[in-house]
Order: sequence, then C-alpha cells, then structure tokens
Amino acid sequence: MQEKVRVVLYTKPGCGLCVQMKAEMKNAGVENLYTLEEVNIETDDELCALYRYDIPVLFIDGAEAFRHRLKAADFAAYVNSLLRAG
Repeated sequence: MQEKVRVVLYTKPGCGLCVQMKAEMKNAGVENLYTLEEVNIETDDELCALYRYDIPVLFIDGAEAFRHRLKAADFAAYVNSLLRAG
C-alpha cells in the first residue's frame, strides 16, 4: 500500500480563493492519495504576518507547491509525481 502525500493548506475564514483552491483539489480526483490539514493563519501571529496577503498557500510534503491559485490537473500531476518518485 502506498503512503499518502501530506498536504497543508494555509487559509483563513472568509477566503474566497481558498474555497476555489479546495474545489480544484477535489476536482483533481486524487483525494485518496493525500491527507489534508487546513491551518488558519489567524490563530498564529507568525503565520499571519508571513501569509496575510498571500493565502491560500499549499504545501505538499513540506514544500510550497502552489500559491493563490491552483488548477485541478496541476495538483493531480504534482501529487502523482511525488508518489511515483517515492
């Protein structure tokens, strides 16, 4: 059984781009290949200062992979490439 990719989405309540990014992730059809952790930047002063004007930011397996916008096909390709390499 292959291991899942760890995905972390830096977000905050009321973020329209974050909602769009999550929808594209769902449309990618690879939900069974990753685990998703959503981090509200407003709960951490350092994260808020770092990402205040840049959310959503998506990290995959510890590396920043996407910022602001995401296309389903790009997300699927990225996740699949990591699993093939591993």
